[in-house]
Amino acid sequence: MTGRLQNTVALVTGASSGIGEATARSLAAEGAAVAVLGRRRDRLEELADKVRADGGRAFVVTADITDQQQAAAAVEAVVAEFGRLDTVVNNAGTMGVGQAVDSPLEEWERMLEINVQGLLYVTHAALPHLLRAVEDSPRRVADLVNISSTAGRVARPGTAVYNLTKFGVNGFTEALRQEVMQKRVRVSVVEPGTVATELSSHLRDGVRQAIEKQVEGMEMLRPEDIADAVSYIVTRDRRVAVNEILVRAGEQTW
Repeated sequence: MTGRLQNTVALVTGASSGIGEATARSLAAEGAAVAVLGRRRDRLEELADKVRADGGRAFVVTADITDQQQAAAAVEAVVAEFGRLDTVVNNAGTMGVGQAVDSPLEEWERMLEINVQGLLYVTHAALPHLLRAVEDSPRRVADLVNISSTAGRVARPGTAVYNLTKFGVNGFTEALRQEVMQKRVRVSVVEPGTVATELSSHLRDGVRQAIEKQVEGMEMLRPEDIADAVSYIVTRDRRVAVNEILVRAGEQTW
């Protein structure tokens, strides 16, 4: 397999479905060896088989990134397997929706653990490897891409804590970008709108129905649309830094 990411290694979190799965396949199609990280090993193995069937290289890592030691060990396992790490896509995330007054605290805590802490743990473990990769990369650049949301731009009733996590991801991304940009590690954020994924499948009854009604009749984005945005960012020449991409469904107003 040849492509613009030939001889590089990419790690994608939350790769067992949706945007993560599509992104892993897209990066592999560009020639990157891909490490797919998640908790559902059966799904990850299926994805790895698809990548290999298409002529790519894939490595499965199962871990709970909300555990700092597991997140760090996962990153080190990828580097041990491939010898380097050039691209990280922090995609793992969860969404809880509902009025704050009666939302379960466990739902809030889970969003903070996955959307914020998990992203931070993976980033902290990966940064030294990304900085080293620049020194001997065939492309002389490395990439960290955080998957945020339109909820990182627009606050709405019923999504207060989800907004908190995604506004936080956006702020963290921009500050980190400024820290490492002179070292040719590009830090970018992609903000998807309404995407047809499993993200809303675990919502509480009543809340889920309200969300489904809100998007009823809308032609939602597909995971591949977001994967395209990620691939666009990381395949640019080193002189180009695409800091942010906002991708809404064509009929989406928020």
